[in-house]
Amino acid sequence: MLGKKQRTDNGAWLETLKNIESLVSLKEVEKLTTETVKAIKKTVKGKKSAYAWSGGKDSIVLGHVCESAGIHESMIGVCDLEYPAFIQWIQENKPKSCEVINVGLNLEWLAKNPKMLFPQNSAVAAKWFSIVQHRAQQLYYKSKGLDFLLLGRRRADGNYVGRKSNIYMAGNGVTRYSPLSEWSHEQVLAYCHYHKLPMPPIYDWHSGYVCGTHPWPARQYTKNEDNGWKEVFEIDPDIVREAATVLPGAKRYIEVVGA
Repeated sequence: MLGKKQRTDNGAWLETLKNIESLVSLKEVEKLTTETVKAIKKTVKGKKSAYAWSGGKDSIVLGHVCESAGIHESMIGVCDLEYPAFIQWIQENKPKSCEVINVGLNLEWLAKNPKMLFPQNSAVAAKWFSIVQHRAQQLYYKSKGLDFLLLGRRRADGNYVGRKSNIYMAGNGVTRYSPLSEWSHEQVLAYCHYHKLPMPPIYDWHSGYVCGTHPWPARQYTKNEDNGWKEVFEIDPDIVREAATVLPGAKRYIEVVGA
């Protein structure tokens, strides 16, 4: 079985996906889906609800399950530091009702907050979720007058989903509900496989399953800044070239590689 994504080699994810039919049957996926849809309907009955969609595998599954449960409103939080290829994929594949909320954050902001570049610890990485996804979720939740915002968070990833249930209220007044909380990595991958769901390009990039969806400066596990620029350059050289006009580290990298 796959462990927490942060502690599992990307190759293990690819190997699991390759052999997913021998690990999780279609029957198991269908049974789990039916149970989850039933739980969602019971939990949100009479409540105004929507789901948070990030374009990652968990939220893609969440979206399909929520739509089956009658929840059609959704949102995604982004900033001005996203991979262009990922933004294009979002525009082409986001749910019909998905509202895109851009919280800003550009190169000038990053230059003033250099510690946010390529997080080397979980505390800094968590700040990215707070200032992008959580901020966008809060804005959407309050503007729509929601009772529940459904998330694709799962315990298998080490995510907090609540103490004694998979529902909790955050300090900002947002009540979050994670109906996929007990799903395993294998079950999520199997759902995507059997339903032939389109996946974002990020999973084809270096350490895609380990890093997950993220703005490019929030890319984790790069070991150091220079390697972070190297990984981003391999994904999209233009990102680094543009960053070099503002950020010293990017400028040094471009000078070294002569690009």
